[in-house]
Amino acid sequence: MILRKFEAADGSAILSWIKNEREFRMWSADRFEDYPITPDELAVHYDNCEKTGLFFPFSAADDSGSVVGHMIICYTDSTKAEARFGFVIVDSSLRGQGIGREMLGLAKEYAANVLRVKRVSLGVFENNTAAMNCYKAAGFMECAGADEFFDVLGEHWKCIEMALDI
Repeated sequence: MILRKFEAADGSAILSWIKNEREFRMWSADRFEDYPITPDELAVHYDNCEKTGLFFPFSAADDSGSVVGHMIICYTDSTKAEARFGFVIVDSSLRGQGIGREMLGLAKEYAANVLRVKRVSLGVFENNTAAMNCYKAAGFMECAGADEFFDVLGEHWKCIEMALDI
């Protein structure tokens, strides 16, 4: 597997892995107002974020070049001391095979060697147990007292902060 720069053409595959608004909100929280979004809307959003110089969208491709995962890495602020992982998703037909853990490993290497950060963080909704298990398997630990809450689809979701020193 390789982690490469997101291409606009990847958007169709990535968005096809999301089957309903609940899954969409687990993936993107409140970052998009509307559901569903189009691949073009995703690409435009990423283009706008990349202009800051603090945001890096990636796709994971298998040996055949097929997109099997996706995530973003961004600096948490202009000091560039810490990076945050987000929008982590794996092809829904391939989940449970270690692809997410492998993709996160490649992202940790990029964060350490290219972005030169010493710490990475992410947030995961507590009701997304598969993602939480993946992050723990990749070495992330829960950060006590740093949780946030989101009102999503008429429910109150707890977002657990996780981090890893690299």
